[in-house]
Amino acid sequence: MNVVIIGAQWGDEGKGKIVDFLAADAQIVVRFSGGANAGHTIVLGGERFALHLVPSGILYPDKTVILGSGMVIDPEALFGELRDLENKGIDWKGRVFISDRAHLVLPGYREMDREADARRAKPIGTTGKGIGIAYALKASRDGIRIADIDNIERLVNLGSEDREWLFQWKDRLLPLKIDLAAYLRSHRNTWRLFEGAQGALLDIDTGTYPFVSSGMSCAAGAAAQGGIGPRAIDRVLGVFKAYSTRVGNGPFPTEFADDSPGSLSQYIRKVGNEYGTTTGRPRRCGYLDLVALRYACAVNSIDRLVLTHLDVYDALEEFEACIGYHIDGRLTEDFPASIGDLEVAQPVLRTFKGWKRSIGNTRTYGDLPLNAREYIEFIEEFTETPISIISVGSDRNQTIVRESPWIR
Repeated sequence: MNVVIIGAQWGDEGKGKIVDFLAADAQIVVRFSGGANAGHTIVLGGERFALHLVPSGILYPDKTVILGSGMVIDPEALFGELRDLENKGIDWKGRVFISDRAHLVLPGYREMDREADARRAKPIGTTGKGIGIAYALKASRDGIRIADIDNIERLVNLGSEDREWLFQWKDRLLPLKIDLAAYLRSHRNTWRLFEGAQGALLDIDTGTYPFVSSGMSCAAGAAAQGGIGPRAIDRVLGVFKAYSTRVGNGPFPTEFADDSPGSLSQYIRKVGNEYGTTTGRPRRCGYLDLVALRYACAVNSIDRLVLTHLDVYDALEEFEACIGYHIDGRLTEDFPASIGDLEVAQPVLRTFKGWKRSIGNTRTYGDLPLNAREYIEFIEEFTETPISIISVGSDRNQTIVRESPWIR
Protein backbone atom coordinates (compact mmCIF):
# COMPACT_ATOMS: atom_id res chain seq x y z
CA MET A 1 0.00 0.00 0.00
CA ASN A 2 1.27 3.47 -0.91
CA VAL A 3 0.35 6.52 1.19
CA VAL A 4 1.46 10.03 0.17
CA ILE A 5 1.87 12.83 2.72
CA ILE A 6 2.21 16.43 1.58
CA GLY A 7 1.94 19.84 3.17
CA ALA A 8 -1.35 21.55 2.31
CA GLN A 9 -0.18 25.12 3.04
CA TRP A 10 3.13 26.98 2.59
CA GLY A 11 5.23 24.35 4.34
CA ASP A 12 6.05 23.97 8.06
CA GLU A 13 2.73 22.23 8.71
CA GLY A 14 4.14 19.46 10.90
CA LYS A 15 4.69 16.83 8.19
CA GLY A 16 7.77 15.49 9.95
CA LYS A 17 5.83 14.53 13.06
CA ILE A 18 3.03 12.94 11.04
CA VAL A 19 5.40 10.93 8.83
CA ASP A 20 7.24 9.81 11.95
CA PHE A 21 3.94 8.82 13.60
CA LEU A 22 2.62 6.88 10.60
CA ALA A 23 5.98 5.27 9.85
CA ALA A 24 5.33 2.94 12.78
CA ASP A 25 3.20 0.88 10.37
CA ALA A 26 5.29 1.37 7.21
CA GLN A 27 8.33 -0.56 6.08
CA ILE A 28 9.75 2.03 3.67
CA VAL A 29 9.68 5.85 3.71
CA VAL A 30 10.57 7.71 0.49
CA ARG A 31 11.19 11.45 0.46
CA PHE A 32 10.41 12.41 -3.13
CA SER A 33 11.35 16.10 -3.48
CA GLY A 34 13.26 19.08 -2.12
CA GLY A 35 16.67 19.45 -0.59
CA ALA A 36 18.37 20.78 2.52
CA ASN A 37 16.11 23.85 2.37
CA ALA A 38 13.38 21.71 3.97
CA GLY A 39 13.19 21.21 7.71
CA HIS A 40 11.18 18.55 9.51
CA THR A 41 11.16 18.60 13.31
CA ILE A 42 10.31 15.52 15.38
CA VAL A 43 10.00 15.41 19.15
CA LEU A 44 10.47 11.98 20.70
CA GLY A 45 10.44 11.57 24.45
CA GLY A 46 11.22 15.26 24.85
CA GLU A 47 14.25 15.10 22.53
CA ARG A 48 14.08 17.20 19.38
CA PHE A 49 15.37 15.93 16.03
CA ALA A 50 15.75 18.36 13.10
CA LEU A 51 15.85 16.63 9.72
CA HIS A 52 16.57 18.36 6.41
CA LEU A 53 17.40 15.64 3.88
CA VAL A 54 16.85 12.33 5.66
CA PRO A 55 13.24 11.05 5.57
CA SER A 56 11.38 11.26 8.87
CA GLY A 57 11.02 7.50 9.32
CA ILE A 58 14.71 7.19 10.21
CA LEU A 59 14.02 7.30 13.97
CA TYR A 60 12.53 3.78 13.86
CA PRO A 61 15.36 1.19 13.95
CA ASP A 62 13.64 -1.20 11.53
CA LYS A 63 12.62 1.21 8.74
CA THR A 64 14.29 1.77 5.37
CA VAL A 65 14.38 5.39 4.19
CA ILE A 66 15.15 6.55 0.67
CA LEU A 67 16.06 9.94 -0.78
CA GLY A 68 14.01 9.95 -3.99
CA SER A 69 14.63 10.90 -7.60
CA GLY A 70 13.18 14.40 -7.26
CA MET A 71 15.54 15.43 -4.49
CA VAL A 72 18.61 17.66 -4.90
CA ILE A 73 21.22 16.51 -2.42
CA ASP A 74 24.15 18.36 -0.88
CA PRO A 75 26.51 15.52 0.21
CA GLU A 76 28.13 17.68 2.87
CA ALA A 77 24.76 18.47 4.42
CA LEU A 78 23.59 14.86 4.13
CA PHE A 79 26.55 13.27 5.87
CA GLY A 80 26.56 16.00 8.51
CA GLU A 81 22.94 15.14 9.25
CA LEU A 82 23.72 11.41 9.39
CA ARG A 83 26.59 12.14 11.77
CA ASP A 84 24.29 14.11 14.05
CA LEU A 85 21.78 11.25 14.07
CA GLU A 86 24.53 8.79 14.91
CA ASN A 87 25.65 11.01 17.78
CA LYS A 88 22.09 10.79 19.14
CA GLY A 89 22.16 7.01 19.05
CA ILE A 90 20.38 6.48 15.71
CA ASP A 91 22.03 3.68 13.71
CA TRP A 92 21.36 4.57 10.06
CA LYS A 93 23.82 2.30 8.26
CA GLY A 94 22.15 -0.16 5.91
CA ARG A 95 18.85 1.73 6.17
CA VAL A 96 19.50 4.94 4.17
CA PHE A 97 19.56 4.83 0.37
CA ILE A 98 19.57 7.38 -2.46
CA SER A 99 17.89 7.11 -5.84
CA ASP A 100 20.52 7.04 -8.58
CA ARG A 101 18.38 9.61 -10.44
CA ALA A 102 18.58 12.22 -7.65
CA HIS A 103 20.58 15.35 -8.46
CA LEU A 104 23.50 16.81 -6.52
CA VAL A 105 24.03 20.29 -5.13
CA LEU A 106 27.59 21.51 -5.71
CA PRO A 107 29.35 24.09 -3.48
CA GLY A 108 29.14 26.96 -5.96
CA TYR A 109 25.37 26.66 -6.22
CA ARG A 110 24.86 28.26 -2.82
CA GLU A 111 26.51 31.54 -3.73
CA MET A 112 24.82 31.51 -7.14
CA ASP A 113 21.48 31.06 -5.34
CA ARG A 114 22.05 34.04 -3.03
CA GLU A 115 23.32 36.24 -5.86
CA ALA A 116 20.34 35.41 -8.07
CA ASP A 117 17.89 36.37 -5.33
CA ALA A 118 19.78 39.58 -4.54
CA ARG A 119 19.51 40.64 -8.20
CA ARG A 120 15.72 40.34 -8.19
CA ALA A 121 13.79 43.59 -7.80
CA LYS A 122 11.46 41.65 -5.50
CA PRO A 123 13.46 38.84 -3.84
CA ILE A 124 11.79 35.47 -3.35
CA GLY A 125 13.44 34.88 0.03
CA THR A 126 15.49 31.79 -0.83
CA THR A 127 17.24 29.85 1.94
CA GLY A 128 20.49 30.19 -0.03
CA LYS A 129 21.13 26.44 0.03
CA GLY A 130 21.64 26.19 -3.75
CA ILE A 131 18.38 24.32 -4.26
CA GLY A 132 16.96 26.60 -6.96
CA ILE A 133 20.22 26.50 -8.93
CA ALA A 134 20.31 22.69 -8.80
CA TYR A 135 16.75 22.49 -10.12
CA ALA A 136 17.45 25.09 -12.81
CA LEU A 137 20.48 23.14 -14.03
CA LYS A 138 18.43 19.96 -13.92
CA ALA A 139 15.83 21.58 -16.20
CA SER A 140 18.50 22.88 -18.59
CA ARG A 141 20.02 19.36 -18.66
CA ASP A 142 23.27 20.51 -17.08
CA GLY A 143 22.82 18.89 -13.66
CA ILE A 144 24.81 16.06 -12.11
CA ARG A 145 22.98 13.01 -10.74
CA ILE A 146 24.11 10.33 -8.33
CA ALA A 147 24.30 8.00 -11.35
CA ASP A 148 26.83 10.35 -12.98
CA ILE A 149 29.50 10.74 -10.32
CA ASP A 150 31.57 7.79 -11.54
CA ASN A 151 31.06 8.67 -15.21
CA ILE A 152 33.92 10.91 -16.36
CA GLU A 153 32.11 11.87 -19.58
CA ARG A 154 29.26 13.41 -17.56
CA LEU A 155 31.66 15.50 -15.48
CA VAL A 156 33.63 17.12 -18.29
CA ASN A 157 31.65 20.36 -18.08
CA LEU A 158 32.45 20.82 -14.40
CA GLY A 159 35.32 22.94 -13.21
CA SER A 160 38.28 21.20 -11.61
CA GLU A 161 37.26 22.36 -8.12
CA ASP A 162 33.77 20.87 -8.45
CA ARG A 163 35.18 17.59 -9.80
CA GLU A 164 37.67 17.34 -6.94
CA TRP A 165 34.92 18.13 -4.42
CA LEU A 166 32.68 15.40 -5.85
CA PHE A 167 35.50 12.85 -5.72
CA GLN A 168 35.76 13.52 -1.96
CA TRP A 169 32.22 12.21 -1.52
CA LYS A 170 32.14 9.56 -4.23
CA ASP A 171 33.15 6.62 -2.04
CA ARG A 172 30.55 7.54 0.59
CA LEU A 173 27.71 8.20 -1.83
CA LEU A 174 27.99 5.20 -4.14
CA PRO A 175 27.28 2.54 -1.46
CA LEU A 176 23.93 4.31 -0.83
CA LYS A 177 22.92 4.38 -4.51
CA ILE A 178 19.92 2.30 -5.65
CA ASP A 179 17.63 2.00 -8.65
CA LEU A 180 14.53 3.30 -6.85
CA ALA A 181 11.92 1.89 -9.25
CA ALA A 182 13.53 -1.55 -9.21
CA TYR A 183 13.90 -1.49 -5.43
CA LEU A 184 10.23 -0.63 -4.86
CA ARG A 185 9.14 -3.20 -7.43
CA SER A 186 11.04 -5.87 -5.52
CA HIS A 187 9.34 -4.68 -2.30
CA ARG A 188 5.88 -4.28 -3.82
CA ASN A 189 4.09 -6.03 -0.98
CA THR A 190 5.29 -3.60 1.69
CA TRP A 191 3.58 -0.53 3.11
CA ARG A 192 5.33 2.61 1.86
CA LEU A 193 5.07 6.26 2.90
CA PHE A 194 5.95 8.97 0.37
CA GLU A 195 7.02 12.16 2.11
CA GLY A 196 6.82 15.56 0.41
CA ALA A 197 8.81 18.67 1.23
CA GLN A 198 7.59 22.26 1.63
CA GLY A 199 3.85 22.56 0.87
CA ALA A 200 1.27 22.50 -1.91
CA LEU A 201 1.18 26.31 -2.12
CA LEU A 202 4.94 26.32 -2.77
CA ASP A 203 4.72 23.86 -5.67
CA ILE A 204 6.39 25.10 -8.85
CA ASP A 205 3.21 24.62 -10.91
CA THR A 206 0.27 24.97 -8.53
CA GLY A 207 1.75 27.30 -5.91
CA THR A 208 2.00 31.09 -5.59
CA TYR A 209 4.47 31.42 -8.46
CA PRO A 210 7.12 32.88 -8.55
CA PHE A 211 7.21 32.79 -4.73
CA VAL A 212 7.53 29.01 -4.68
CA SER A 213 10.11 26.30 -4.27
CA SER A 214 11.81 24.99 -7.40
CA GLY A 215 10.70 21.38 -6.93
CA MET A 216 7.46 19.43 -6.96
CA SER A 217 5.80 19.62 -3.57
CA CYS A 218 2.45 18.44 -4.94
CA ALA A 219 1.06 14.93 -4.49
CA ALA A 220 1.78 14.14 -8.13
CA GLY A 221 5.47 14.42 -7.29
CA ALA A 222 5.27 11.13 -5.41
CA ALA A 223 4.51 9.35 -8.69
CA ALA A 224 6.83 11.43 -10.88
CA GLN A 225 9.78 11.27 -8.48
CA GLY A 226 9.07 8.48 -5.99
CA GLY A 227 9.59 5.44 -8.18
CA ILE A 228 5.91 4.47 -8.60
CA GLY A 229 3.16 5.36 -11.08
CA PRO A 230 0.10 7.51 -10.30
CA ARG A 231 -2.31 4.57 -10.26
CA ALA A 232 -0.24 2.96 -7.48
CA ILE A 233 -1.12 5.72 -4.99
CA ASP A 234 -3.74 4.50 -2.51
CA ARG A 235 -4.17 7.51 -0.23
CA VAL A 236 -3.13 11.19 -0.22
CA LEU A 237 -2.93 12.97 3.13
CA GLY A 238 -2.62 16.75 3.33
CA VAL A 239 -1.17 18.21 6.54
CA PHE A 240 -2.24 21.69 7.67
CA LYS A 241 -2.09 23.80 10.81
CA ALA A 242 -5.02 25.30 12.72
CA TYR A 243 -3.68 28.64 11.48
CA SER A 244 -1.41 29.63 8.58
CA THR A 245 2.29 30.52 8.38
CA ARG A 246 4.70 31.42 5.66
CA VAL A 247 8.50 31.90 5.52
CA GLY A 248 10.10 34.30 3.06
CA ASN A 249 8.38 36.64 0.66
CA GLY A 250 5.17 36.16 -1.27
CA PRO A 251 1.44 36.84 -0.90
CA PHE A 252 -0.26 35.83 2.34
CA PRO A 253 -3.88 37.11 2.42
CA THR A 254 -4.63 36.12 6.03
CA GLU A 255 -1.38 37.41 7.56
CA PHE A 256 -1.91 39.25 10.85
CA ALA A 257 -1.57 42.98 10.26
CA ASP A 258 -0.17 43.61 13.76
CA ASP A 259 3.14 41.91 14.61
CA SER A 260 3.99 44.12 17.59
CA PRO A 261 4.85 42.78 21.07
CA GLY A 262 1.74 41.38 22.74
CA SER A 263 -0.08 40.88 19.43
CA LEU A 264 -1.83 37.68 18.38
CA SER A 265 0.90 37.19 15.77
CA GLN A 266 3.60 37.22 18.45
CA TYR A 267 1.52 34.91 20.66
CA ILE A 268 1.06 32.33 17.89
CA ARG A 269 4.75 32.49 16.98
CA LYS A 270 5.84 31.95 20.58
CA VAL A 271 3.36 29.21 21.54
CA GLY A 272 3.64 27.44 18.18
CA ASN A 273 7.45 27.82 18.05
CA GLU A 274 7.08 29.32 14.60
CA TYR A 275 10.71 29.66 13.60
CA GLY A 276 12.24 27.97 10.55
CA THR A 277 13.91 24.62 11.26
CA THR A 278 16.45 25.29 8.50
CA THR A 279 16.99 29.05 8.74
CA GLY A 280 15.74 30.00 12.20
CA ARG A 281 13.79 32.84 10.59
CA PRO A 282 10.55 33.86 12.35
CA ARG A 283 7.57 32.67 10.35
CA ARG A 284 4.87 35.05 9.24
CA CYS A 285 1.61 34.12 10.96
CA GLY A 286 -2.06 34.48 10.09
CA TYR A 287 -5.48 32.91 10.38
CA LEU A 288 -6.28 29.64 8.64
CA ASP A 289 -6.99 30.28 4.95
CA LEU A 290 -9.75 27.85 4.05
CA VAL A 291 -9.95 29.10 0.46
CA ALA A 292 -6.31 28.14 -0.07
CA LEU A 293 -6.76 24.86 1.79
CA ARG A 294 -9.74 23.84 -0.33
CA TYR A 295 -7.73 24.65 -3.47
CA ALA A 296 -4.84 22.49 -2.22
CA CYS A 297 -7.25 19.61 -1.59
CA ALA A 298 -8.66 19.88 -5.11
CA VAL A 299 -5.43 20.06 -7.11
CA ASN A 300 -3.73 17.31 -5.11
CA SER A 301 -6.64 14.84 -4.79
CA ILE A 302 -6.23 15.03 -1.01
CA ASP A 303 -8.73 12.53 0.35
CA ARG A 304 -7.88 12.94 4.05
CA LEU A 305 -6.60 15.96 5.96
CA VAL A 306 -4.32 15.99 9.01
CA LEU A 307 -4.77 18.92 11.41
CA THR A 308 -1.78 19.98 13.53
CA HIS A 309 -1.07 22.68 16.15
CA LEU A 310 -4.69 22.73 17.30
CA ASP A 311 -3.42 23.09 20.88
CA VAL A 312 -1.87 26.48 20.03
CA TYR A 313 -5.40 27.93 20.24
CA ASP A 314 -6.02 26.51 23.75
CA ALA A 315 -5.89 29.86 25.56
CA LEU A 316 -7.87 32.02 23.11
CA GLU A 317 -11.38 33.33 23.75
CA GLU A 318 -12.05 33.38 20.03
CA PHE A 319 -10.25 33.28 16.68
CA GLU A 320 -11.07 33.57 12.99
CA ALA A 321 -10.63 31.72 9.69
CA CYS A 322 -10.81 32.95 6.10
CA ILE A 323 -13.77 31.79 3.99
CA GLY A 324 -13.40 34.13 0.99
CA TYR A 325 -11.58 37.16 -0.42
CA HIS A 326 -12.58 40.66 -1.47
CA ILE A 327 -10.44 41.51 -4.50
CA ASP A 328 -10.94 44.92 -6.11
CA GLY A 329 -14.51 45.09 -4.91
CA ARG A 330 -15.55 41.58 -5.90
CA LEU A 331 -16.06 38.56 -3.66
CA THR A 332 -14.42 35.26 -4.56
CA GLU A 333 -14.21 31.89 -2.82
CA ASP A 334 -11.62 30.55 -5.27
CA PHE A 335 -7.84 30.77 -4.93
CA PRO A 336 -6.49 33.02 -7.73
CA ALA A 337 -3.34 32.42 -9.79
CA SER A 338 -2.49 36.14 -10.01
CA ILE A 339 0.04 37.32 -7.46
CA GLY A 340 -1.38 40.82 -7.91
CA ASP A 341 -4.83 39.59 -6.90
CA LEU A 342 -3.49 37.73 -3.88
CA GLU A 343 -1.47 40.72 -2.71
CA VAL A 344 -4.57 42.97 -2.58
CA ALA A 345 -6.99 40.28 -1.40
CA GLN A 346 -8.83 41.17 1.80
CA PRO A 347 -9.91 38.07 3.74
CA VAL A 348 -13.55 37.46 4.60
CA LEU A 349 -13.34 36.09 8.14
CA ARG A 350 -15.61 33.86 10.20
CA THR A 351 -15.31 33.93 14.00
CA PHE A 352 -15.04 30.77 16.11
CA LYS A 353 -15.23 30.41 19.89
CA GLY A 354 -12.19 29.12 21.75
CA TRP A 355 -12.25 26.30 24.31
CA LYS A 356 -10.05 27.79 27.04
CA ARG A 357 -8.50 24.53 28.25
CA SER A 358 -5.51 22.37 27.47
CA ILE A 359 -6.07 19.56 24.98
CA GLY A 360 -2.52 18.16 25.00
CA ASN A 361 -3.53 15.02 26.88
CA THR A 362 -6.64 14.32 24.77
CA ARG A 363 -6.45 11.05 22.83
CA THR A 364 -9.94 10.59 21.39
CA TYR A 365 -11.99 12.89 19.18
CA GLY A 366 -15.03 12.74 21.45
CA ASP A 367 -12.98 14.06 24.38
CA LEU A 368 -12.05 17.26 22.55
CA PRO A 369 -13.98 20.36 23.68
CA LEU A 370 -17.19 21.02 21.78
CA ASN A 371 -15.87 24.29 20.33
CA ALA A 372 -12.76 22.52 18.99
CA ARG A 373 -14.94 19.86 17.34
CA GLU A 374 -17.17 22.53 15.80
CA TYR A 375 -14.08 24.20 14.29
CA ILE A 376 -12.86 20.87 12.89
CA GLU A 377 -16.25 20.00 11.43
CA PHE A 378 -16.58 23.41 9.77
CA ILE A 379 -13.19 22.88 8.09
CA GLU A 380 -14.34 19.47 6.85
CA GLU A 381 -17.55 20.92 5.45
CA PHE A 382 -15.84 23.87 3.74
CA THR A 383 -13.04 21.83 2.15
CA GLU A 384 -15.28 18.81 1.49
CA THR A 385 -12.46 16.67 2.91
CA PRO A 386 -12.49 14.60 6.13
CA ILE A 387 -9.91 15.23 8.85
CA SER A 388 -8.62 11.80 9.89
CA ILE A 389 -5.74 12.73 12.24
CA ILE A 390 -5.42 15.58 14.76
CA SER A 391 -2.18 16.58 16.48
CA VAL A 392 -2.59 18.17 19.91
CA GLY A 393 1.10 18.59 20.77
CA SER A 394 4.61 18.17 19.40
CA ASP A 395 5.36 14.73 20.86
CA ARG A 396 4.67 11.58 18.84
CA ASN A 397 2.01 10.33 21.26
CA GLN A 398 0.04 13.59 21.28
CA THR A 399 -2.02 12.43 18.32
CA ILE A 400 -5.70 11.58 17.80
CA VAL A 401 -6.43 9.07 15.03
CA ARG A 402 -10.01 9.07 13.77
CA GLU A 403 -9.23 6.83 10.79
CA SER A 404 -6.03 4.97 9.91
CA PRO A 405 -4.65 5.82 6.44
CA TRP A 406 -3.61 2.18 6.08
CA ILE A 407 -7.23 1.08 5.63
CA ARG A 408 -8.10 0.84 1.95
